[in-house]
Amino acid sequence: MRARSQVWAQKAYEKVREAARGEGRGEYRDMALKLPVLVRQAGLSQALAFVDSRGKDAHRALGNHLAQVLGYRDLRELAEAARQAELLQYLRLTREVLAVAEWFKRFAQALIEE
Repeated sequence: MRARSQVWAQKAYEKVREAARGEGRGEYRDMALKLPVLVRQAGLSQALAFVDSRGKDAHRALGNHLAQVLGYRDLRELAEAARQAELLQYLRLTREVLAVAEWFKRFAQALIEE
């Protein structure tokens, strides 16, 4: 049996490895590095809305990848879940997003060159 964090790490690694071979990898890396801080400073719902509103494919790809690692179809479904969540669910979801976002940050630093 693997810990939830291990499962998230493996899935995040696969998503970042995929993004490292695609176009917009620099923008993907930049957003991956900023996302944990953005969630902490602005809050989960605002951070997800910001990523979605950027209009850049690489940013949306990161948001979709993050959502998929957590079991959502895409970024918009994750954002909807955050908006509809009760307080305790929202806090739990925020912790989970931060944990996964940290994996994306670490793997983006390791796999995507500046």
